[in-house]
Amino acid sequence: MCQHQPSCPTADSNDREAARLMAHHPEQGWSLLCNGVLLFEDTGELLPDGQVIAPHRPLRAGQALKAA
Repeated sequence: MCQHQPSCPTADSNDREAARLMAHHPEQGWSLLCNGVLLFEDTGELLPDGQVIAPHRPLRAGQALKAA
């Protein structure tokens, strides 16, 4: 799918978010990456095979997860 040199990471690789932007719609909260991944403003993702990746915002400095 990707015509860039070097090629963008594939949709199933861990660094898939490093692919180049093909379409960017901040007013709607999403971007389409070269590898077919839809990246949402909340950091959630929709992969080309339909798999959903839940939002995964990084924690701010000094912030820790609390067990429920």
